[in-house]
Amino acid sequence: MARVKIVEPRVSYADLERAPEDGRRYELYDGEVFVVPAPLPRHQVSQILVLDLLRDYIKDHGGFAVVAPIDIVFSDYDVLQPDVVFFRRERAHVVNLDAPICHAPDLCVEVLSPSTEDADRGRKMQMFARYGVPEYWIVDPIAKVVEVYRLSDGAYSVVAVARAPELVESPTIGALRFAAASLFAE
Repeated sequence: MARVKIVEPRVSYADLERAPEDGRRYELYDGEVFVVPAPLPRHQVSQILVLDLLRDYIKDHGGFAVVAPIDIVFSDYDVLQPDVVFFRRERAHVVNLDAPICHAPDLCVEVLSPSTEDADRGRKMQMFARYGVPEYWIVDPIAKVVEVYRLSDGAYSVVAVARAPELVESPTIGALRFAAASLFAE
């Protein structure tokens, strides 16, 4: 007689949409649910400063940027909430303001928190690479470091690690250059 294998059902984005609101943020990795803890104030300050930087860029060059909580639905079973996402002017039209975002952003930014650092440097980073996000930043508000990664051959490689007062230049977003210190609380 053949063995019966017990398989846990995967959770889909449709399942998340049907779930009652409980105030928590969720991400799906291959259908496995992960609760995203609420960030600390230092994290939120850096997140807002990243958004401000991108909004200033958008004024001159166009594009679209938003902050979490926002679902990026890469597939039915892969749904992430990056801290900040950015679409270049040429691709901003793929965002429908009245529907979930179902396209890979041009840039995803994660602001590190002690509770999320392993995921931000591990499974989340791998998921962004898997779905073709060309640029990924890790912003560490405690160490005051900005790490810039560029996607090449399906994996990220570090192209810059900047500390205050060093400058950061985006490898994929033309004319985006800024002081690393501008993303951190005083």
